[in-house]
Amino acid sequence: MTAEVLPLQRGLVPAWLVDLVLVLLGAAFTAAAVFDGIERHLAPVPLAIDAVLGVLSCAGILLRRRRPVGFAVIVSVFSVYALSASLVSFIALFTVAAHRRFAVVAPVVAGYALLSPLTAVVRPDLAAAHDADVVLGIICVTAVPAWGMYVRARHQLLASLRERAHRAEAEQELRIAQARHLERTRIAREMHDVLAHRISLLSLHAGALELRPNASPETIAGAAAVIRECGHQVLEDLREVIGVLRADRPDRLPERPQPGLGDLRTLVEESRRAGCQVTLTAVSPTRPHCRPRSGAGRTESCRKGSPTRANTHPGSRSP
Repeated sequence: MTAEVLPLQRGLVPAWLVDLVLVLLGAAFTAAAVFDGIERHLAPVPLAIDAVLGVLSCAGILLRRRRPVGFAVIVSVFSVYALSASLVSFIALFTVAAHRRFAVVAPVVAGYALLSPLTAVVRPDLAAAHDADVVLGIICVTAVPAWGMYVRARHQLLASLRERAHRAEAEQELRIAQARHLERTRIAREMHDVLAHRISLLSLHAGALELRPNASPETIAGAAAVIRECGHQVLEDLREVIGVLRADRPDRLPERPQPGLGDLRTLVEESRRAGCQVTLTAVSPTRPHCRPRSGAGRTESCRKGSPTRANTHPGSRSP
């Protein structure tokens, strides 16, 4: 039975408030039925049993969402004897129709129709039902479950539309992510071609210097400047490519990977192998030129010290 429950959409009114209102309505109907019996001078014992069954039916409204079929069956049995449980029986019938499929609703409605004539047998003290009352009862037994099934179908439709909207949104996000990935891949390919061109140009000038060791100082200086510029452009392009490939947030530009303090000794060793005289001295971070800054650039402020000047001015000595 639990597999047949349809989780209805939560509206603006809380479920507990709806149940509380229904309990109050059931209690008011029970009180009205009891007072009517007192005015009609019914026997005290049947009237007291009627009132007790009506109160129990009202209390069961709080459990109607958890066990709608069981609640409907119990209330239908109560309503055979207790006139005060009639309103709650229709509430239970609506709950079954709204929470269960038609294959379950149909036997419950049939049971209601079969149990209704037994009231004249178990309660002979009540007046015989008129034709208008019989017609009204048939209309209620038919209209209440029809209303409940309409509510169930409406919630099913809304749930289906909501699921389709969520699926369409997820598919759209997936398509956007795929398009972003393809665009990053295309940019990386283009930057790869640019890098290959710059590295080829760098190798060409380096080879020219190797083949002409006796070239004039102006020629050597010009070739060295081109090599330095190409090397700088290669480094910038490489950082840009890595930044594009590492981008995972579309609302901000990709951050270029920055060297950390752990790379400082490697940078010094590379400068020494290049012919620079570099001395690495550990200093306090409270020095003005090495004061840490927030973000990825706090190591860059210290990196702009001795090793960079040693790379741009070979033969210089830095503290």
